[in-house]
Amino acid sequence: MKLRSLVVEGPSSLGGRARARRWELFRDALGDVSDLSVLDLGGTPSTWQRAPVRPRSVTVLNLFPGELNLRDDERPDLEGIEVVHGDACQPPSEIANRRFDLVFSNSLIEHVGGPYRRRQLAEVIRSAADRYWVQTPYRYFPVEPHWIFPGFQFLPLAARARLSQTWPLVHSRATSRADGIDASLDVELISLTEMRHLFPGGAVKIERFGGIPKSLIAVRT
Repeated sequence: MKLRSLVVEGPSSLGGRARARRWELFRDALGDVSDLSVLDLGGTPSTWQRAPVRPRSVTVLNLFPGELNLRDDERPDLEGIEVVHGDACQPPSEIANRRFDLVFSNSLIEHVGGPYRRRQLAEVIRSAADRYWVQTPYRYFPVEPHWIFPGFQFLPLAARARLSQTWPLVHSRATSRADGIDASLDVELISLTEMRHLFPGGAVKIERFGGIPKSLIAVRT
């Protein structure tokens, strides 16, 4: 896990620098968000505690309660964060009946479980606000970003399950073959064509690494 932190998770890692550049793209596209109410689908409060932008309010909806904890060591002065436990594809009424200025979703849509659920999520995003920012890793980038393994997404399921148990850069190592299968099936990276199909009213920006498309961002401003 220390190796993964050096490669992906630390602020000076490749992943950390990529996230900093993504925030620059966010500000270039959406401008000043200090007066906006933001709905973050599938995110965490710590994302906004670390973020270089400060919306007026942020509502974080996440299916996993453990992801909703505020971290006291990061930006404890940040106010206006509301946390709600629920499914982003089928939000609870307290979210479904509200309107926001902006919907934000980072690396969620590839995890929700198949094309039908992705369409559900896209409908929630499009209906909750006039503006959105939806990021997802690009299916055809050579290195799969969750496992940090070349071509992982194209391997047979048995090979992916095995790598989930043994590969040192995996985010959370599987403890059994069954867990490895579940972890592999949890991620379904999508293409540029599908992203444009899901968000026909917005533009799709392409993040590149070394000139190669690395992730997709659907934006409506």
